[in-house]
Amino acid sequence: MTTATLSRLDRRPFASLGHADHGWLDARHHFSFAGYHDPDRMGWGAIRVWNDDTIAPNSGFPPHPHRDMEIVTYVRSGAITHRDSLGNTGRTAAGDVQVMSAGAGVRHAEFNLEAEPTTLFQIWIEPSAAGGAPGWGARPFPKGERAGRWTTLASGFPDDADALPIRAEARVLAATLAAGEALEHRVDEGRHAYLVPATGALLIDGERVDARDGVALAGGDYRIEALDDAEIVLVDAN
Repeated sequence: MTTATLSRLDRRPFASLGHADHGWLDARHHFSFAGYHDPDRMGWGAIRVWNDDTIAPNSGFPPHPHRDMEIVTYVRSGAITHRDSLGNTGRTAAGDVQVMSAGAGVRHAEFNLEAEPTTLFQIWIEPSAAGGAPGWGARPFPKGERAGRWTTLASGFPDDADALPIRAEARVLAATLAAGEALEHRVDEGRHAYLVPATGALLIDGERVDARDGVALAGGDYRIEALDDAEIVLVDAN
């Protein structure tokens, strides 16, 4: 695990992200991934990957293997259809979330079978321990239920019974804010948070953060104010 030095807040403008256009897939990488390598963006604590993907209609990722990674997919528009070597299959639509614990090893495919492009965030978090049986799950999280407050989408903590389970000391949170509304978030010392507004602009510690920018947050208390109507995703990990 590699973590760059950070005083408090590190904004990563969308234009500065790694970029790969494969035709069927237009991907932006918040951290080093595949052909994109930046020694200052190798990961943030246990957060290893945050990809901002646009997948063309009737295309997708063919079967491929993973192990020892918690993979969270947050669908922003369209839908993604999952199939894996465990026999799981499911369609996850905009606003919904799926998680896959790769464990000791699994193969999966992710396809956009819709007539429109699908946009999503794919987030990889290193698990607390290697190995274990792989697993997959998905559930809806209506945006109206996140209005003005944090909703826990996925969590490795037993108290978060309504969240999708992951095998990491981490939480994936989301909220929707109307322009002018604000939320607070505390990052405990020794932990690492990463925030991306899927839509809208924010003000965090006096710094403007536009849609699809990334922000790495070190320990401390943060006030997150919406300058526009905004949809926010935040991961708080060890």
